[in-house]
Amino acid sequence: MPKISRRGFMKGAAALTLLPVISDAQEQKASNTIRFIHITDSHMDLQNDESVEAMKGAVAYINKHYPDLDFVLFGGDNFNNNVPGDKDAVAFTKIISELHCPAYSVRGNKESSPVPKGDAIGSVQFRKIFVEGRGLDVHGNNWALEKNGYLILGLDSCIDNANNGRYTPETIAYAQKRLAEGKPTIILNHHPYTNYWGGTEKKDLHKYVLNNTDEVQKKLFGAKNLILTLSGHKHIDNVSKIGHVTVIATRGFVRPLDLDQYPMRYVEIKDGKIDQKLIYTTS
Repeated sequence: MPKISRRGFMKGAAALTLLPVISDAQEQKASNTIRFIHITDSHMDLQNDESVEAMKGAVAYINKHYPDLDFVLFGGDNFNNNVPGDKDAVAFTKIISELHCPAYSVRGNKESSPVPKGDAIGSVQFRKIFVEGRGLDVHGNNWALEKNGYLILGLDSCIDNANNGRYTPETIAYAQKRLAEGKPTIILNHHPYTNYWGGTEKKDLHKYVLNNTDEVQKKLFGAKNLILTLSGHKHIDNVSKIGHVTVIATRGFVRPLDLDQYPMRYVEIKDGKIDQKLIYTTS
């Protein structure tokens, strides 16, 4: 067995001493970063085989090209909720369960407006299938997730059996309470906060823009730790700002630019800096 000099021994010991420091630094670096994909308005429909295959294709694409995601966020109108019982909800759940990472969802107007009325899926059924038992802090139809130092709030903006949306007083109060914790925060909901597409018809604006957006902006968007919101509903893509907050409406998955090019948004946030891009299942 070769002898180790005193100098060699000391160098080895010093290197071993540094290992925990390096490990801690790497762990701290990782804890300041999250990576996820936002998919909204997929409108999966069991009466349309192409829409079902598109969702399966999205899952396969994500698993192949984005193996380091922390989670996938689904922004509502995930399925059309137009078949008897909960068949489409169960089918959607089965498809997204094949993702290599967790998936979290909020309702859209489709999930909040079952066809026929009174059939599953309403808010209670949606909560049981998509929210409960996933390690989330659940408050009514809203939920919160903490990951790598960030807080993700899934806020319900839906009105049962209606296309338009608004935040209830309870939703606003819950968001204020969680924002007060000071963690950098992301809000996921269905209805956008602004008329970013320049609509002029009152009926159109009532349907698509969050009906109490002025109140919500006043009570929530002043929080310095609110860094990002993610919405959908209008199917038109937009990235803008409300004050210091990056406000994103992701293009509807149901509206590909060309055949089989279904849009999603990749987001990476590192030390509070947001990088994002629109991606397609065939890109």
